[in-house]
Amino acid sequence: MHDLAFLHASPRAPLRVLCVGAHCDDIEIGCGGALLCLQAAKRAITIDWAVLTGERPRQAETRRGMAALVRRSSRGVLRFGDLRDGRLPAQYDEAKAFAEGLKDLQPDVIFCHERGDRHQDHRVVNELVWNTFRDHVVLEYEIPKWDGGLGQPNVYVPVTAAQARRKVATLLRVYGTQTHRDWFSTETFMAMLRLRGLECRSPSGLAEGFHGRKLRLTLG
Repeated sequence: MHDLAFLHASPRAPLRVLCVGAHCDDIEIGCGGALLCLQAAKRAITIDWAVLTGERPRQAETRRGMAALVRRSSRGVLRFGDLRDGRLPAQYDEAKAFAEGLKDLQPDVIFCHERGDRHQDHRVVNELVWNTFRDHVVLEYEIPKWDGGLGQPNVYVPVTAAQARRKVATLLRVYGTQTHRDWFSTETFMAMLRLRGLECRSPSGLAEGFHGRKLRLTLG
C-alpha cells in the first residue's frame, strides 16, 4: 500500500488520481465532490477516468460529466471498457484485461466502488482494483440504490455548499438517460451529502464518505 503522504505533500508536488466506475455515472455520484476538493487545493493534479460499461449515448454523457467536474488543465485520460452493463461477472476476463491496462497510468490515489456494494458490477470493479493495484491508496466510494447496503464509511471528505450544488447539478444536467429513475434526484444526492456531513461534523454540513480498507501511516 502507498501511504497517505500525499495528504501533507507540498501543493507543488504532482498528484495523479484514477477514478474507476462500473457505469457511466458512478464516478460523479461516488466522488464528484472529492474531485472538486482536490482541484481546489491548487496543486498539480491529473485526474483519469475509467468506466467499464456503457453504450455510446451514455459514454457521451460521461465525457460531458468529466468536462464539467474536471478543469481542462487537470483532465487526464478517459477510457471505456465497452462491456455490457449488468453483466460484469460474466465478462470477468475482459474486465480483468481492462483493469490491467490501467497500470500504465501510474496513479497515486484510486477511487472505486465499495467492496460490500450489493450491485454485482460494483463488486467486480472493487475486486479488480485491489487485484491490480497493490501499492496504492484506494478510497472506496458509495452509491445509493434501491436494495440498500450503505455501510459506515471511515474516511470523509467535507465539501462546500457550492461544490455539493455543482456535483448534483452536473448529474441532473448531464445524465438525461437516467432522470426517469425514481432515485436519480437532487433529493437523493443531497441527502447522502448531508448524512455524511453530519457524521464528520463538516463545516458546511455536507461531505462524501469513503471506505479506506488499507491505509498506511508514516509517522515521524
